[in-house]
Amino acid sequence: MKYEADTPDEYVAAIPEARQATMNTLRKVIKDKLPKGFSEEINYGMIGYVVPHSLYPDGYHCDPKLPLPFMHIASQKNYIAVYHSGIYADKKLMDWFVNAYPKHVNTKLDMGKSCIRFKKTDKIPMELIGELATKMTPQKWIDTYESAIKKR
Repeated sequence: MKYEADTPDEYVAAIPEARQATMNTLRKVIKDKLPKGFSEEINYGMIGYVVPHSLYPDGYHCDPKLPLPFMHIASQKNYIAVYHSGIYADKKLMDWFVNAYPKHVNTKLDMGKSCIRFKKTDKIPMELIGELATKMTPQKWIDTYESAIKKR
């Protein structure tokens, strides 16, 4: 689902009230843990954590006017989603996350290539998402992106 919002605060205010506290907690966990250099903004109609043009002037290869996307959170119709491009691009990171997940929650992992879906907001492993956010600096993401995705 897309919500009309120009800022992350507006996005949270636009989603169903029952999810607002969870999204604010998720935002705080990610912002507290992300390495310095990432920027929080609305990106692709979601709350995005991106490498700004000031650090990576090339921007995103699909649309260079956009900053390089890294991580997003969104309130979808039936779940809250965490999108993490590093999981998609780095098999070791994916393997780490898949193996760590059951140590934090007893629900089955519902995951696509870069999308982690949480149907029950009380089952979001905030500590694990925070740890995931620490795993790549902006420069490490740029290097991974250029070698694993941009050249495809």
